[in-house]
Amino acid sequence: MHEYTSTARVWGLTCPGFPEEVSRARRWTRDILRGSPLADDAELIVSELSANAILHTASGGAGSFHLALAVSPKAVALSVTDEGGTVTAPKVELPTMDAVHGRGLGMVSVIAHRVVVHGSHSGYTVTAELFTDAQPGGHPC
Repeated sequence: MHEYTSTARVWGLTCPGFPEEVSRARRWTRDILRGSPLADDAELIVSELSANAILHTASGGAGSFHLALAVSPKAVALSVTDEGGTVTAPKVELPTMDAVHGRGLGMVSVIAHRVVVHGSHSGYTVTAELFTDAQPGGHPC
């Protein structure tokens, strides 16, 4: 392979911060990953991360959130970037049995092979990686 050629492809989508945009993000992901064995997991992850951006950050309502989807033969990386406005970074929580919120990122971390959060109160990006040849929650190396 030529040193400047990559087999990875990257897509991006910016959505207004309205709840109905979560279904748009799911459809977009499903369309790009049509035929991939990772499509269902990726769709669920994008749904959760998009909903979190709308519900818990300045992305909701008048804001927006951005999705990036990178696909290669060995991996799919899904990133959702919000507009911040929170003092705490997204994190996996252990909610009580009667808690209404707090399970979503934990679910994502179980489905994905790796979850990385970076950013600051002005905006966070949550990236979930799925590998084609590894078990969920495992590490390829």
